[in-house]
Amino acid sequence: MNDEFAKEYLHEGLRRIRAALLWKLDGLSEYDIRRPLTATGTNLLGLVKHVARLEARYFGEVFNRPSPEPLPRWQDDTDGSGLWVTPDETREQIIGFYRRTWEHSDATINELPLDAPGHVPWWPDPKVNLFAIMVHVRSDATRHAGHADILREGLDGRTGTFPQYEEQINEEARAAHCAMIEQAAKAADSPAATPPQVNRA
Repeated sequence: MNDEFAKEYLHEGLRRIRAALLWKLDGLSEYDIRRPLTATGTNLLGLVKHVARLEARYFGEVFNRPSPEPLPRWQDDTDGSGLWVTPDETREQIIGFYRRTWEHSDATINELPLDAPGHVPWWPDPKVNLFAIMVHVRSDATRHAGHADILREGLDGRTGTFPQYEEQINEEARAAHCAMIEQAAKAADSPAATPPQVNRA
């Protein structure tokens, strides 16, 4: 496979994930984008902050191209503080940081070849190249965009990757669909659905 094709394929995927993640904030109150929505405190704006730091670190210091944005030391960034947003951090600040990080990441991606060496001190095997980091960051960002999908659906029922693909919510159809799945789950859990045990003694 051609290196430039592979790089552009990974890069374009990352650009789509970035846009999708930010779209999940649209139309929500400050409270709703910040409040904990899982037992472990996962929240929408915190995910954006986390992915921004992720990109800044992996496309920055890993290739000796430190982000111009101030970041905590990687040794100190494991306490969960990068996964939620303090009251004095605004939505605009977090989004602005994420967008500026894109520019820095994109410069690294555009200027370095896929086999450019990097060093990840927090990995067991720290020797990497740009290709490995692009795959890693895209995979991690995709995972967090999936988290955001679920969180947003739980808040107001809105789903989709991009606004142009969003379908109007049909509450009646959704309720019927969920009822069908619930019925199937109960049927599978009933004693009659349990296959008989075979005595192989």
